[in-house]
Amino acid sequence: MLETLGLDPLAEATYQVMLGEPEIDVAGIARRTGAAPDEVRAAMDRLAALSLLRGPFENGAPARVVSPEYGLEALLAQQQAELVERQHRIEQSRAAAAALIAKFAQSHGLGSHPHVEHLDGVEAVRARLTELVEDVTEELAAFSPGRVQTEENLNAARPLDEKLLARGVRMRTLYADSVRGHQPSAAYAAWLGARGGQTRTVAALPLRMVIFDRRSALVPANPERSDEGAVLLHGPGTVTALCALFEHVWATGMPLIESLPTEDSLLGRQEREVLRLLAQGLTDEAVAQRLGVSVRTTRRITAKIMDVLGAKSRFQAGLRAAELRIL
Repeated sequence: MLETLGLDPLAEATYQVMLGEPEIDVAGIARRTGAAPDEVRAAMDRLAALSLLRGPFENGAPARVVSPEYGLEALLAQQQAELVERQHRIEQSRAAAAALIAKFAQSHGLGSHPHVEHLDGVEAVRARLTELVEDVTEELAAFSPGRVQTEENLNAARPLDEKLLARGVRMRTLYADSVRGHQPSAAYAAWLGARGGQTRTVAALPLRMVIFDRRSALVPANPERSDEGAVLLHGPGTVTALCALFEHVWATGMPLIESLPTEDSLLGRQEREVLRLLAQGLTDEAVAQRLGVSVRTTRRITAKIMDVLGAKSRFQAGLRAAELRIL
C-alpha cells in the first residue's frame, strides 16, 4: 500500500516487522516475511535509502527503525513537493500548447489550415458552434464544466436539442457533480433522457469541449479564459485522442437522473476530488473551475475536509488522507 512512497511489498513488510519488534535480526525478519536473508538485507538497504532505517546491521547489532510519524511524513512531504512541481510543469505545458495552437492558426489565417481553425472571441465561437451543430449527423459529445445553467438557458436549448435527437443524433453530455440538486437541471436531464439523450456527472472536468461526429473538436484556446476564443481541431490524431479522453471520463460518470451511490468513506466524491486536485498543486480558483463551483464553495469544502480529518492545515489534511487511504 506504500508503493507510491517507494516501498515495495517486501520493504514494507520488513518495515512493519521492525516497527513491532525493534530488536529483531535478519533471520527473524526472514522467518516473519518468508523471504531469504539476502532479500531482507536488500529490503533494509532500500529502507535506509528512504531514511526509514538508520544503520545497516554491523557486527550483529540491529539497525534502528525510524518512527513512521517522522519517516513517512518526510516521504509524503517529498512526494507532495514533486506533485506540485509536476502539476506546475503540466499547467505551463498546457498553456504553452494552447498559445502555440492559437499562434499557428492565426499565422495561417482563419480556416486556412486544414486541421486547425482559430475562433477569436465569444461571438465567433457561438456562431461557429451553431453551424457545427446544424451539420452533426451521428453524435455530439460534450464536457460542460462550470456552474449550473439557469432554467431560462436550459429551456432555450430544448428546441435545438430536440431537433438533433429527432434526426437520430446521439447526444452525451458530462457535467460536474455541482449540478446535482438543481431541480431545473434534473428536469432537463429527464427530458433529454425521454428522447434518447444521455447526461452524466463526474466530480470535476478538465476543460470545456464539444466533439462533433468524432471528426472535429472544439476546445478553448485558453482553458482559464473563455473570452480568448476557441480552437476547432480537425486532425484525426488529435480528435481521436480527445474522443478517448471523453470515453474515459464518461465511463466514470453517474447518470444525472440517478442518485449518487452511498459512500462509506469519511469524505464524499466531491470532497475527495477537491483533496486530489489540491494535492496536485492546483489553486482554489483552478479547483473551483474544474468542479463548476465558486471559489468560496471550494474553500468551504476544503474547510470541511480539514474538519473531518482533524487537520489544522492543508498539508496535514494530505497526510491524514494518505494515512487513512482516502486517496
